[in-house]
Amino acid sequence: MDLTLSDEQRLLRESADRFVKETYTADNRRKISSEPLGFSPALWKRFAELGWLALPIGEDHGGLGGGAIEIGILMEAFGRGLVSEPFLSTVVIGAGLVGQCGTEAQKQAILPKVADGSLILAFAHSERAARFDLARVETSATRAADGWHLNGRKIAVLDGNAADLIIVSARIANSNGASGNLGLFLVPADASGLTRSEYARLGGGRACNLTLSDVRLPADALLGDGSDTLAAIEAVIDHAMAALGAEAVGIMQTLLDTTIEYTNIRKQFGRPLSANQVIRHRLADMAMQCDEARSLALRAALMADAEPTARGRAASGAKARIGKCARFVAEQSVQLHGAMGVTEELDIGLYFKRLLAFETLFGGSAHHYRRHAALGGRGNA
Repeated sequence: MDLTLSDEQRLLRESADRFVKETYTADNRRKISSEPLGFSPALWKRFAELGWLALPIGEDHGGLGGGAIEIGILMEAFGRGLVSEPFLSTVVIGAGLVGQCGTEAQKQAILPKVADGSLILAFAHSERAARFDLARVETSATRAADGWHLNGRKIAVLDGNAADLIIVSARIANSNGASGNLGLFLVPADASGLTRSEYARLGGGRACNLTLSDVRLPADALLGDGSDTLAAIEAVIDHAMAALGAEAVGIMQTLLDTTIEYTNIRKQFGRPLSANQVIRHRLADMAMQCDEARSLALRAALMADAEPTARGRAASGAKARIGKCARFVAEQSVQLHGAMGVTEELDIGLYFKRLLAFETLFGGSAHHYRRHAALGGRGNA
């Protein structure tokens, strides 16, 4: 298999790396983190101008038709800069769900606005009792003469505080009141009966919890034709985990590079720390963990459009193992920086926190080891 990047992919990597390096300095990151939305709307517009928001959207809907490899290239660069803009929630997950489940009219109405940066999406799916089980949804949707009535609670809605339109999952009640298909509903952020409780995310950005109290929606708020959407949700979350793996690789590589530089400069007893054999061994271990994580993230991206079992095993395997690699690299980096590693004067602590958040987002390593093993019993892996 030829894993060489194409000319277009190399240009994307070079331009993304250059933009992130010039824009996401330590001072600028602090300014961005103080923005009311948790990110910079001005930079979000720049993302649109650069074509990044259109990257995975089909050409028929104002996009560029890119794939998981291109998303991975971009996300790795975002990891190096600790980018907090809502790219994952809006472009990878939100636009991904619309592209997989929406009617043609819904795609034409939503996806071009995502591509030009005028519409921010969020996906409200997680619930307190679900424990990362994507099929467990208690939020209900009931048909009514005026459309739909939604009731329930959602947690950990990434960038839900800033979203213009929230895609909410709910069980569609049958005529006898029993729960039926898992549907997706387009809920405006200002819908009556919708309450958002926002908070800062570990490592940057913001999220919110939602309460839906008899939220009334028109009939066309249902995304698609009412068919069960669980398979589409699983596919989009697998794509999101592949993208997150690439972001984690960018963070890990930055921690490694920063730690190497610090141990070359920091002297003890007249010698650089890196002159000590044990320090070199620890740096070598960090480098191996980075390489392993990069390989796993690439495999998840390559398998993102494979059949469901193979795709799921690749995504869960990457998520589980990269989580372990990320924690090792983060802990070693903090330790080798000494007490400075946890102060606000250095960015090491921020990168450490983002990796801790990565490990639990969409399920921790233990959850995905179990999913990986369970998928091994279904068809070909």
